[in-house]
Amino acid sequence: MSRRLLQLVIPVTPDRRMFRIHDPTVDPDAPGGPLPPVGSLISTNREQLWIGSLQEDIRVRLVLEEWDGAPPPCGEAWDEEAKGAIYLRGQLSVDMGLAGTAVHGLRLAGGVGDYAVRVYASNREEVTRRYGQLFGRHRDPLGDEFQQEKRALEGLERYLVQLWRES
Repeated sequence: MSRRLLQLVIPVTPDRRMFRIHDPTVDPDAPGGPLPPVGSLISTNREQLWIGSLQEDIRVRLVLEEWDGAPPPCGEAWDEEAKGAIYLRGQLSVDMGLAGTAVHGLRLAGGVGDYAVRVYASNREEVTRRYGQLFGRHRDPLGDEFQQEKRALEGLERYLVQLWRES
C-alpha cells in the first residue's frame, strides 16, 4: 500500500487560465514548452505540466501530494481527471505566470527521475458560472458587494495533483 510523503495546500492565481508545475531549472516560458491546455485539463512535455483552469481573476486551491507509489484513485469526489508524466531533478516549482511563483524548489523525497502524475479538478464550471452571474447582479465590479462575493468564490475551484516516482 502506498503512503503519502508530502501534502501542500496553497492558493494559486492562474495566468492565462493555467498554472504550471516544473523543475525549478526549467524556464516555463522558454520555447519548446507544452501547448496551452485549451479544452483539456493538462498539457505536458518532458519537464513541464501545465494545468488548465477556467479562471483568470479568481484564485484556485491546489493540493499537491507526493507519494511513495501510485496512490489509490480518488473516484467520485472530483469532476475531472487526467494523467501524465514529468521528469524532475528532485525539486519542483509551481509557476503562476505574471502572478509570480507559488512554490519554488520544493524538495521531493523521490529524488531525481521520472514521476507519474495524476491531476483531479472540481468546481471549474461552477465557479465560472457564478462569477459570470456577479456581473448581472452588480453594476460596479470595483464595488464592495461585488468584491465580497468574488472573494467568496476564491478557492472553490480546486485541484489535486498527486505525483510519485515511476519504477
